[in-house]
Amino acid sequence: MVDEIKMVIVVRKDLDLGKGKMAAQVAHAAVTLALHAMKKDKRMFRNWIDQGQRKVVVKADTLQILYSLKEQFESEGVSTSVITDAGLTQVPPGTVTCLGAGPDFSDKIDKVTGELPLY
Repeated sequence: MVDEIKMVIVVRKDLDLGKGKMAAQVAHAAVTLALHAMKKDKRMFRNWIDQGQRKVVVKADTLQILYSLKEQFESEGVSTSVITDAGLTQVPPGTVTCLGAGPDFSDKIDKVTGELPLY
C-alpha cells in the first residue's frame, strides 16, 4: 500500500473572507508549499503529484490557533507556509489569512489538523 500524501490549508474563520479572497489565499499557500517541496523534497513532491495533488481546506477560529498549529506541524517535521495578505481589498496589509502545511504523509497532517472542520 502507498502512503497517502496531501496538503492542508488552514484558513482563519474570524476574518470572514469572501469566497474569492479565500480561494486566492488558499492558492497562495498551495503554490508556495509546492514550490518549496519541489526544491527541498523532490520525492515527496513527485509522489504528491502522482497521487493527484490532494489538498484539504479546514478552518481555525483565531490567529493564535493558526500559530499553534504551525508549531505542531514543525515539531512533526512538516513544512509550513504562513500567508500574509497585501491588504489591497478586504483586510489590512500584513494580515495573516491562512497556514499551509505539506505536502506530507496524511497521518502526519491529520495528527495536527484531523479534528478541524472542513471549509
